[in-house]
Amino acid sequence: MGKKQVEDKKIINFIIRIFWVFVIGSVFGFFIEMLYVFVYSRTIEIRQGLIYGPFIQVYGMGAVAYYLLISKVKKPKEAFFYGMIMGGALEYLCSFFQEIFFGTVSWDYSKMFMNLNGRTSLLYCVYWGIIAIAFLKVIYPWFEKIDYLIYKKKIRIFTVFFMLFMTFDIAISCMAADRQQKRHQNIPPQNVVDEFLDSNYPDELLDKIYNNKKEIE
Repeated sequence: MGKKQVEDKKIINFIIRIFWVFVIGSVFGFFIEMLYVFVYSRTIEIRQGLIYGPFIQVYGMGAVAYYLLISKVKKPKEAFFYGMIMGGALEYLCSFFQEIFFGTVSWDYSKMFMNLNGRTSLLYCVYWGIIAIAFLKVIYPWFEKIDYLIYKKKIRIFTVFFMLFMTFDIAISCMAADRQQKRHQNIPPQNVVDEFLDSNYPDELLDKIYNNKKEIE
């Protein structure tokens, strides 16, 4: 195997690894949100970040950031500090861009102590720091133990199909959210795609899926 082939294989393995870190982190976030709501309100509430499947992508992006950066540190104190900074920044940016592109926000911490524009707060930064320690001590070692699986042919084939599904899921979720915002602005469908979105992803469905989002006045 030539040097270029070896490098190409390393890149492919890295992409597959990052993809699964994102997926596992997104699923982890889905269940963490359910547990959080249950602990504080004693109710079971399903929160999704995408239309199809148990995924909350902000946690997936956080998992990728942890995998790339937190895994390089050795001490829990460092993991906690970097986790607070990265988690808070990520939470802020996701809220900011959600508002910019879709006119909504999925969380508002404006009434909490030491919040930043309601997009993140000291308490939630602490939560991100705690998750970073758990990632360093528990999740990352587990990732390393199952890393060999990405070399199996069946896993690679499955990964390709799942990547296609996730690409579709993210794309259709963004398109549906954008179209909902335009409907609320009384903008009629401009083409067959808009008509498809209006027919298959009406407000009732999206409001049920994204039950914790709020529109910005």
